[in-house]
Amino acid sequence: MKIDVNSDMGEGFGVYQLCDDAALMNVVSSANIACGFHAGDPAIMTRMVKLAKARGVGIGAHPGLPDRQGFGRRELPFSAEEICQQVAYQVGALSAIARVEETRVAHVSFHAAMGNIINRDAALARQVMQTLARIDDSLIVFSQSDTLIERAAIAAGLQSLTLFLADRAYNAQGGLVPRGIAGSVINEELAVRARVRQFLEKGTVTTFEGDTLAIRARSVLIHSDTPGSVELAMLVRSEIEACGGSIAPAAEVLAQ
Repeated sequence: MKIDVNSDMGEGFGVYQLCDDAALMNVVSSANIACGFHAGDPAIMTRMVKLAKARGVGIGAHPGLPDRQGFGRRELPFSAEEICQQVAYQVGALSAIARVEETRVAHVSFHAAMGNIINRDAALARQVMQTLARIDDSLIVFSQSDTLIERAAIAAGLQSLTLFLADRAYNAQGGLVPRGIAGSVINEELAVRARVRQFLEKGTVTTFEGDTLAIRARSVLIHSDTPGSVELAMLVRSEIEACGGSIAPAAEVLAQ
């Protein structure tokens, strides 16, 4: 089975860099590129697109709220229309850069608070997905399974690729444990390896509370700001290959 490995990338600004994006680009099959609101700028976006194209990595837009200081993790009071405008602006910016480099944006993965806000409001989710479909109806939307985002994407005629978050703790309801809680971010290699193998072999994850939760996913996400993200992504890739799988960008996974 083909499985995608993706990470959020280009989340710096100017001379500031969050992680070793070039090294991470050697490991992942899809890159979610910050589009200038929560992080990123034209130079970084161009560099990420060039790297992804050179290495055969799927290019994705990673739109977030306009909140550099809070790294897009604070929920700010924007209207539905404003959020749709922000999504269109960011996807459009990265798409233009990709066209200059003679490639294209293949997917969209929402960042932090923007994704949380969309995923709580069915009407907003429909409006955002309709916006994306008008931009490019071949876009693939990354999301967790059985969410408003996934359902709205499919209803809008877009393809959806569901995620397993290897470095984040799940609660019993299938949501993510808030980052402020100890143990919500998992970066110990043995723990990540065990989680990935459990997902690959059994289709489940052990929750924060110790329960077993079914996970339906075709892509594994490692956050670039998780300490040791490059090594963890390599670990994820090796576990997939050890279980007989192969690594491929989102479009190839969905075409299988």
